[in-house]
Amino acid sequence: MNLGEIGIWRLRHHGPDGLEELEALGYGTFWLGASPGTDDVRPYLERTSTMTIATGILNVWQHEPAAVATGHAELTRDFPGRFLLGVGIGHPEATSDYTRPLATMRAFFDGLDGVPRDERIAAALGPKMLDLAAERSLGAHTYFVPPAHTRYARERIGPDRTIATEVAVVVERDDATARAIAREYAAGYLARRNYTTNLLRHGYGEDDIAGAGSDRVIDTVIPHGAPERIAEAVRGHLDAGADHVCLQPLGHGPNPIDDYRALARVLI
Repeated sequence: MNLGEIGIWRLRHHGPDGLEELEALGYGTFWLGASPGTDDVRPYLERTSTMTIATGILNVWQHEPAAVATGHAELTRDFPGRFLLGVGIGHPEATSDYTRPLATMRAFFDGLDGVPRDERIAAALGPKMLDLAAERSLGAHTYFVPPAHTRYARERIGPDRTIATEVAVVVERDDATARAIAREYAAGYLARRNYTTNLLRHGYGEDDIAGAGSDRVIDTVIPHGAPERIAEAVRGHLDAGADHVCLQPLGHGPNPIDDYRALARVLI
């Protein structure tokens, strides 16, 4: 499946507006965030002709694998080669019965009869989930990570599996303004232990993840500045082993078309 090197990650609540221009700008994959189901994907495939549409991610606690497999079959029948099923376990803080996440993910994969391994990808951060992603899917979709994690993930899953990394960015030249926007976004993730545990594994300390996060965490995980400066940070993930980076521009509304255009000029 051709994801392209650069894609876009956007909350599904914001809808498919502007998707045709994103495709024309050369973005290879559009990641539909906020726990979408397969029913949510069709309008995005209908609005495009070449772009891959991916779920980023379908939450396994909220769906039955047999129904997901049926939805996948319908979408790939109607839009062959353009739908990537991203699945994941979500956050412990958001799921009351969050137990045995690795076993739950493995069982969900077992239930995806008829979905080829290379048409599905798993959200993964920690070593065991990365192993499972490499074993049972195209690879790993990573989120809210520094380049150090991308390098680690590449070493963990090997050269033949795909790493698709989400990178939130702020196209804003004033550092104070950009960091304020980034911190507003980061607050929810710094309150979730799967993300903070991951940062602690990769060179950050308790002071970095306390409160609204240190400048070091904010600047590395959520690069900001002129498009050229952001492009350098994105290339840091690509150089560390990512095959694909999906950008999530912050601070300029749900469909920041000027940001998409500016980033495309320096990255595509």
